[in-house]
Amino acid sequence: MAHSLKAGAAPAISAGMNQPNLDSDAVWEARRDLAACFRMAARYGFEEGICNHFSALVPGYDDLFIVNPYGWAFRELTASKLLICDFHGNVVAGEGQPEATAFYIHARVHKNLPRARVAFHTHMPYATALSMTEGEPLIFAGQTALKFYGRTAFDRDYNGLALDEREGDRIAGAVGEADIVFMKHHGVMVLGPTIAEAWDDLYYLERACEVQTLALSTGRKVLPVKPEIAEAAYRQMREGDPESASLHMASIRRQLDAEEPVYRD
Repeated sequence: MAHSLKAGAAPAISAGMNQPNLDSDAVWEARRDLAACFRMAARYGFEEGICNHFSALVPGYDDLFIVNPYGWAFRELTASKLLICDFHGNVVAGEGQPEATAFYIHARVHKNLPRARVAFHTHMPYATALSMTEGEPLIFAGQTALKFYGRTAFDRDYNGLALDEREGDRIAGAVGEADIVFMKHHGVMVLGPTIAEAWDDLYYLERACEVQTLALSTGRKVLPVKPEIAEAAYRQMREGDPESASLHMASIRRQLDAEEPVYRD
């Protein structure tokens, strides 16, 4: 299912070009945060083989992004195994190359949507299952779902694998002002200003989708929350989101520091 990025897809970097400073503490902390997200996503079953990808713009740079290398499962990744790429497909740090759809989706999303400093794309089961059903994927019926009230988009135009810039541009165009994009017949993408906030949204999105799927499985009608209450609850949740997300990230790093400290390497 995964595809290598074809040789010659990007111009080679000239040996005389100025190289960015990618060894700062801020860059390494971003690498470790992202590696922690990969490891915890694997624990929760959010990954699919060697497919799916998380990316984040490099701190201090708007044209470079950190992404997982082709051929590695989420549970194998460490901070140093992650790649840093430019928007042309050049790998400027790390060994290996990005998976083709990772490059064509994530490079175009980051380039076309500067606010999307972080992009997590998965085929996590409950969110993906809801992307395959009739109607809007998320019913704002459970409290956790209200975290995403007014923040979702639905890309209804599945066109197969994203193996060129046109598909990446189309997906980016479907996002609009949303932070959460359900991709019909495909999966979901979460966009965020920080790694911590993207992780927090990814985790709670799958929990909301899981509870909705269980509710639908009863065969009884699922009743949405009244719009005015949903809006008020959404605002309550969003007021504390950055702090809560930061604490959530600290929590997963403490767990991994105790149980899988290799993620930091």
